[in-house]
Amino acid sequence: MAQSKKQPNQKLSHQGDGGRRIIISGGGTGGHIFPAIAIANALRTIDPNTEILFVGAKGRMEMEKVPAAGYKIIGLDIQGIQRKSIWKNVMFPVKLLMSVREAVKIIKDFKPDAAVGVGGYASGPLLYAASVKNVPYLIQEQNSYAGITNKWLGKKAQKICVAFDGMEKFFPFGRIIKTGNPIRRDSVNIAGKHMQALELFKLSTFKKTVLVTGGSLGAGTLNKSIMAGLEKLIAADVQVIWQTGKYYYKGIIEKLGENYHPNVRITEFLSRMDLAYAAADLIISRAGAGTIAELYMVKKPVILVPSPNVAEDHQTKNALALVQENAAILVADRDAEAKLVDRVIELLNDKELQKKLSDNIGKLAMPDADEIIAKEVFKLSNKS
Repeated sequence: MAQSKKQPNQKLSHQGDGGRRIIISGGGTGGHIFPAIAIANALRTIDPNTEILFVGAKGRMEMEKVPAAGYKIIGLDIQGIQRKSIWKNVMFPVKLLMSVREAVKIIKDFKPDAAVGVGGYASGPLLYAASVKNVPYLIQEQNSYAGITNKWLGKKAQKICVAFDGMEKFFPFGRIIKTGNPIRRDSVNIAGKHMQALELFKLSTFKKTVLVTGGSLGAGTLNKSIMAGLEKLIAADVQVIWQTGKYYYKGIIEKLGENYHPNVRITEFLSRMDLAYAAADLIISRAGAGTIAELYMVKKPVILVPSPNVAEDHQTKNALALVQENAAILVADRDAEAKLVDRVIELLNDKELQKKLSDNIGKLAMPDADEIIAKEVFKLSNKS
């Protein structure tokens, strides 16, 4: 349900329909935005009168994705700390202070009953402002390793919804609830779609299929690793659905051509993630929390290659949480170009291990995370 169109400089006020007012803050990547939208959708499903306002960071992905999903968003002029350049951080304290002031104003105008932080640049100022204005808030921590901002904000959070065990290392134990991460339900609805998927990708029913996905932007290591091992995959008569991401697609096509081999489908973006998952016998992926939540539901053998270019190396910690449950195989980023394809072929030849990985990853699924979190948000709002 779309929000009414208001200009950001208009005063935000409740329309008197008796519904709750909820602010959801954060974004920056799909891993933060898609769960946020899923929570908003669940809030509206439970109570259609709920008025929802998103607060994001100007210039980030949420400023496009949230309105496309039918919700109003206000952008704060906030950035993260740039670890590789001290000079780029000169304006950070100023922008942080201004963002907090703007967040306080947003809360005063909108008068929310509760706030939700999903991670990303805007979460910090908004949730701090919520604490200053005595608005109860909930943190949705997606990763197995909490970042500095969420650890600090967690001290005053009424609830912290997590997806992994052992999060009492970072948050007060009594306020933690394990909910799982909200997912894009249409992406994991794969039942009965295997043949349709193979037809879409023009693949054989008699050959094993590997899906390689590095997200919408792509993953350089995954692309280099597949490029290095393509001849081995072809020699093993393995089919490949290779989603390169927009940064890498042109260069790969220039090297290989659009019709490189009948077994290989090279694509920049997968518009039907459900059919890509449905076609696959084995999946190669990064280890972002949102992706892992989807893989739980897909229940197929997975090889994870965690990105090392993330805060606190949290993708490696996410992947290790699955490895400890015998639910995935981990190949380190530094080893992937030399070892990934060999590991793929080994796994495709080991039916027993494939079944074990599929069974174990499926046991970790928490399909109703969005609804559980929405109910926790409503409990905070002090309205029946």
